[in-house]
Amino acid sequence: AMAKRLATDSGSNVVNNALQLFGGYGYLKEYPIERFWRDLRVHSILEGTNQVMRMIVGRDLLRQ
Repeated sequence: AMAKRLATDSGSNVVNNALQLFGGYGYLKEYPIERFWRDLRVHSILEGTNQVMRMIVGRDLLRQ
């Protein structure tokens, strides 16, 4: 859960910064950033949202 949250949060930050650099062109299918953004959106929801992952990690830490 910790690895999934870290990977998707870090990837989202990188792609969001790239989208800011590309502007509106970043959302066009001709640019690979658009696919990166789509893929990260799917991964942030797949197998539980990052908010759910935070709750799982927090619960596990409190048990220890």
